[in-house]
Amino acid sequence: MLRVRPGVTLYFARHGQTQANSEKRFSGYRDTPLTGLGLQQARMIGDILKRELGDAAGYGFVCSPLARAVTTMQIVRRVMGLAPDGFATDKRLEEINLGDWDQLTDDEARALDPAYFDRRSADKWNMRVPGGENYAEVAARVTDWLDGLGGNTVAISHGATTRILRGLLAGLDAAAMSALDEPQGVVFRVRGREVVRLD
Repeated sequence: MLRVRPGVTLYFARHGQTQANSEKRFSGYRDTPLTGLGLQQARMIGDILKRELGDAAGYGFVCSPLARAVTTMQIVRRVMGLAPDGFATDKRLEEINLGDWDQLTDDEARALDPAYFDRRSADKWNMRVPGGENYAEVAARVTDWLDGLGGNTVAISHGATTRILRGLLAGLDAAAMSALDEPQGVVFRVRGREVVRLD
């Protein structure tokens, strides 16, 4: 069962809303900029973390190297009164690779191969997006990252990636994990296996 090692606290969040999110498009490795709401959500994450951690002494900061996560982290750190670039990036926190579907709507992706789209929708754990990843592959890299987490950490990642992380910590099956929401502008605090949403 996945858990944060004893004595370690993890705060993690999804990046702020992007143009692709607002247009309900698949968004994997291809980036679109944060919207006005997304910039506001990044500031909200910073406010929550400042309330929880003050100057975050003793905390490491890490995010996905994708631009939308980096921009969110820079805003978060500014709001917290910290140097905006004082963080690391880790590819294991990247969004799921959405391959041929990246930047398509559901209808556009389904039109490419309706039968495959429906099979993947029913089994995201095992079925890869064409040219991309499945949930099991994302789970493996997120688990590898969490297993190596040696100290208190603030992390910014993505919708599917944070959904999968929350699902693994809760011990959910693939279907229940897939049904989790992907909120923006909130923070999740993890101690052991306990995940608490902070608004």
